[in-house]
Amino acid sequence: MSQTNLPIAVIGAGPIGLAAAAQLLARGLDPIVLEAGPEIGHAVRAWGHVRMFSPWEFNTDAAARALLATEGWQAPDPAIYPTGAELVARYLAPLAATKALRGRIRTGAKVLGIARRDLGRLHDGAARDAAPFVIQVETNQGIETLEARAVVDCSGTWHAPNPAGSHGLPAPGETALADRIAYGIPDISGTERATYAGRTTLVVGAGHSAMNAVLDLVELAKEEPGTRILWAFRRPLGAVNFGGGAKDGLAERGALGARAQALVEQGAVTALAPFLIDRIADQDGALAVTGRQEARVTTVRADRMIVATGFRPDLSCLREVRLGLDPAVEATPALAPLIDPNQHSCGTVRPHGEAELRHPEAGFWIAGMKSYGRAPTFLLATGHEQVRSIAAFLAGDIAAARRVELVLPETGVCSTERAPALAPVAAAIGGCCGPAKAPAPKAGGCCG
Repeated sequence: MSQTNLPIAVIGAGPIGLAAAAQLLARGLDPIVLEAGPEIGHAVRAWGHVRMFSPWEFNTDAAARALLATEGWQAPDPAIYPTGAELVARYLAPLAATKALRGRIRTGAKVLGIARRDLGRLHDGAARDAAPFVIQVETNQGIETLEARAVVDCSGTWHAPNPAGSHGLPAPGETALADRIAYGIPDISGTERATYAGRTTLVVGAGHSAMNAVLDLVELAKEEPGTRILWAFRRPLGAVNFGGGAKDGLAERGALGARAQALVEQGAVTALAPFLIDRIADQDGALAVTGRQEARVTTVRADRMIVATGFRPDLSCLREVRLGLDPAVEATPALAPLIDPNQHSCGTVRPHGEAELRHPEAGFWIAGMKSYGRAPTFLLATGHEQVRSIAAFLAGDIAAARRVELVLPETGVCSTERAPALAPVAAAIGGCCGPAKAPAPKAGGCCG
């Protein structure tokens, strides 16, 4: 079988994976979508209670909308902010059920590894580019092998959260005590209410995920006596970026940061900063979390922890693929300078496509949240532009692949801008990062 007769494998049936499939179909190409979870949108369902801070206007892909329109789909109000559950119910599930896509999606298909047929990673030359990709997939029937002419990895980072440990490694005791530690944004006001009501919770992180968790805990504390919130940051508060407020092009994202900042200023939570976690232990049924505050070693007690320190890409299935990765960000060298918080002062990232996402392995791309490596603030609209460009390139339309067809909202903030109101307490508090959600009217930002 020649490569041209093989499908293009898309890994992940989330928003970007399904958009990639729709874009490939629009170009007359043949996609197959492999989803590790039991249903499409498996990761999105995990944060279904979170309301996004981007409205419907930015959350659907043009090629996907065209497929849905052929089956009578009614587009949601573009100004409304959906929850993750609504994103699945009103967009992803109908898209996956379209006649064009439903036979191309395999759920319960976990990709174990990707390689070139009969060639290890060391083998190069023209034969490498000519060889099809071999994809090992684990299903409930066992392990099978598929072949593809190209691969677009849209598997995201939701299942690879960063740990609480200050070194980028799990703190000693973190893994053993995982039954009392949540990662991301637990459903505090819903299914997890009893877990946090009347207890002390330590939230670790300074991004949108942490803000949402803190806001939900504060609301819970108003109704449940004894509910106490500790908020740990990794840097002094003066270095924390609470967002652009009213200058943010996404109003709910700006409002989320402003509400979180107000909680710190008002003393509604106990802030610990800079607090670098070194160890977590069990102490009479509570978590004893030991860390460093400046030169002092401090131990705080909490019943639960919520670790919202961002995510990282799981590259384990790509060991036989020749990747080009920035050593810090773990994005491609062309994309990394645009998103590296150490270099990129403003939160707004210009649209980018196939050229910036290209790896040394011809015919392989990482798109969506995973393409950002360890960098935060990914938006669905960015992923839609990525896969549009990749599909155009695979179809041979180089001009379309290079063309920018997206305008992103400004964040309204640069890392050098710090809220003056926080200056008096800068020595007491600090920051890291993580996705988003907020109290009524809720607004969040798990977008990938």
